[in-house]
Amino acid sequence: MSDVLARLTSSLADRYRVERELGAGGMATVYLAHDLKHEREVAIKVLHPDLGAALGGERFLTEIKTTARLQHPHILPLLDSGVADGLLYYVMPYVRGETLRERLTRERQLPLDDARRIAGAVGDALQYAHAQGVIHRDIKPENILLQDGHALVADFGIALAVQTAGG
Repeated sequence: MSDVLARLTSSLADRYRVERELGAGGMATVYLAHDLKHEREVAIKVLHPDLGAALGGERFLTEIKTTARLQHPHILPLLDSGVADGLLYYVMPYVRGETLRERLTRERQLPLDDARRIAGAVGDALQYAHAQGVIHRDIKPENILLQDGHALVADFGIALAVQTAGG
């Protein structure tokens, strides 16, 4: 077990049962967890410790609060956030599906109706966020999740927090 996973598991044991790593990127690692209070699967995104230290916990959590107010059918909601043993994290629903990048890699070209539907959903989500004064700043196929034909824009919080902190 990695140091980060051990710290996260120990610190959040009363709220979440961390099960396994789902993936990692340049800024964060995502873990599958079970929300003990609400009996549901969630994804916990943990900023890499060096990035978390640079951002600072209070500033990160302030920016996350801004994005937590976004309530839209095509924006992946934030359920929780905090600092666990010095690790900055936020919690979102676990999406069973794939990213747009994974689908494009698999299919190479989307059917026109699917491309229109996904583009419309993403555009609607971004327009809503912009009307609320929130700009994504990192829109890319990896941040568009697809589940049962439904597109969700993810990672509003991390993009805003990093940008605001000058990262």
